[in-house]
Amino acid sequence: MILLGVNIDHGATLRQARYRDTGQAAGGAVEPDPVALAEKAERAGADGITAHLREDRRHIQDRDVWRLRESLSTRLNLEIACTQAMVEFALKLRPRSVCVVPENRNEVTTEGGLDVVGGRDRVKACIKAMAAEGIESSLFIDPDEAQIELSAKLGAPAVELHTGAYANACGTPRRAQEFQRLRLGAVHAHNLGLKVNAGHGINYVNIAEVRTLPHLHELNIGHSILSRALFTGIEEAVREMRARMNP
Repeated sequence: MILLGVNIDHGATLRQARYRDTGQAAGGAVEPDPVALAEKAERAGADGITAHLREDRRHIQDRDVWRLRESLSTRLNLEIACTQAMVEFALKLRPRSVCVVPENRNEVTTEGGLDVVGGRDRVKACIKAMAAEGIESSLFIDPDEAQIELSAKLGAPAVELHTGAYANACGTPRRAQEFQRLRLGAVHAHNLGLKVNAGHGINYVNIAEVRTLPHLHELNIGHSILSRALFTGIEEAVREMRARMNP
């Protein structure tokens, strides 16, 4: 059974498009409320809710994650950059899990995996800090052998394999090559004792292949589910993705 984490960031993106300059995150006429969206996703079968609190607060706001922390009946997976300020925030919030991701102020969405090798000391300190507070950490990385091996060596309990390159290769000869990279990465991570998650660019079409990756524990999916929800509602969008993940 592969677990489904629903990323609600782009629900907040839609809210911020209208209410960013008001300083309001919920209440009154403010909509959509990403916390209400998360609660509906849970009721439809989501195993967890993922939210990325970016340093520039472009979508998810501090109040959102505090409200999620108090209201969720499953678990909150907080995505953060590997910076001192974000680590300190996560330690105060105390979500069930934290996923450490790369962050570029100019990107629209996360464009690649975390460079664990290049940021070894900072990543190690983050993993250690989370472990001390009983927060499970995962590292959002490309399916690269060196990144996987160092993630295990530094004591990360889990990795989330970045599936973006595979998703972007849809309809090209590179798709099979990128899928093979993911497959080998999943096997390698599992053999090193890492929990294997995956995410980015997974949709209702490529899930048929993604779900066959070995040793998958959880998939984190946001954009595709929220896009489908515009037509079907969030509950049906979540139920359909779960059915396709675990037919």
